Amino acid sequence: MQKTLPQIRTVLPGPEAQKVLALDRQYVSPSYARDYPCVAKRGEGMLVEDVDGNTFLDFSAGIGVVSTGHCHPGVVRAIQRQAETLIHMSGTDFYYPLLAQVAEKMAAITPGDFPKRVYFGNSGTEAIEAAIKIARYHTRRHRVIAFLRGFHGRTLGSLSLTASRSVQRARFGPLLPGVTHAPYAYPYRCPCRRDAAECARDCSCADYIDQTLFKTITPPEDVAAIVVEPILGEGGYVVPPARFLQRLREIADRYGIVLIFDEVQCGMGRTGKMWAAEHFGVVPDILVSAKGIASGMPLGVTVTRAELMDWGPGAHASTFGGNPVACAAALETIRLIEEKYMANAARMGSYLLERLAAWPNRHPTVGDVRGLGLMIGIELVKDRKTREPHPEARNRVIYRAFENGLLVLGCGESTVRLMPPLIVEAEHADFALEVLDRCISEIER
Repeated sequence: MQKTLPQIRTVLPGPEAQKVLALDRQYVSPSYARDYPCVAKRGEGMLVEDVDGNTFLDFSAGIGVVSTGHCHPGVVRAIQRQAETLIHMSGTDFYYPLLAQVAEKMAAITPGDFPKRVYFGNSGTEAIEAAIKIARYHTRRHRVIAFLRGFHGRTLGSLSLTASRSVQRARFGPLLPGVTHAPYAYPYRCPCRRDAAECARDCSCADYIDQTLFKTITPPEDVAAIVVEPILGEGGYVVPPARFLQRLREIADRYGIVLIFDEVQCGMGRTGKMWAAEHFGVVPDILVSAKGIASGMPLGVTVTRAELMDWGPGAHASTFGGNPVACAAALETIRLIEEKYMANAARMGSYLLERLAAWPNRHPTVGDVRGLGLMIGIELVKDRKTREPHPEARNRVIYRAFENGLLVLGCGESTVRLMPPLIVEAEHADFALEVLDRCISEIER
């Protein structure tokens, strides 16, 4: 593309895009939620080009997937080399080196100095399904505790844990029995009605599990797992106080419960460390990863303490999970993240957050700015005192940003999320913030 910043050449959507949109409306499932009509043709680095030749700066990274940018040359070469050698063999019935090599690497880079085992699927939701089954199988218990505003996928088991938007659950019941939801520690909207500073200093949200759930409706001896996102993704890009996750670890240890961290969106270097868990000093029993693990190739992994994976042959498997091409992409992606992009995520995340710090004072609709690394949320409100969410303003900002050449997505009730590829540089960050600043000012008039 030979460009570093966007260029809009047509009215959006352009004529070629309109043809694709018409075809899509006729044949594609209407369940997909698209915020704006971006019809992608190719991607390179930070940029996406649509079918009409318009280029956009991508601060969505394919929902956090293209961690090394679009079509990173090293990842492309790894995919091409592997595709010329072996595309598929199914690790459920046969062996091949890449499957074992990725498992070894994941065991090495995930938190915890103990033996581990790895299960391979194709996506985050499959990895969560595996984690639920492992915890139930090992503990011989059936109940699971998840959290309000959490998102863990849309297949039936993971959907039973998901509690971010009711539309995702409507008319799909009955869901998995035995799932109970607890409040997530959200300092800006503290479930315990504390102010943000007090919540951060002495978070008590996890006490709800011990002091209420276990005493009323959820016997701890029946609980197989506690499943939590160390940083909320779809639920609003919420960074909890460290004490929240530390208390979950204590509760899990006290009652012999498996603690599962869903790092599908917050893992793989996005927060400036390889795993979000590392910011909080908490080691889970199971860690789930997908999205950014293979730069766009479908791969999901469930990494567990070795003793938890005591199921036998045939208990669980996936035809395509750990596909050789996806594994090749994963090894190159991990190498790139470790060598330079994780450090860049920390550096550029600090740069963005420093520039955004003044926005709540400058913009009456900006209630909160929060994040770690390149996982940043800008929450829009109707009134800063009442903190009433303003989803209409958020949606308008996102669409206007698209019209100005910037791709961002929403999360939570009214949050704009910034999750660019980890290759982002200051030039890209400056452009993105200038566009968002202008779009927010427009809707405030």
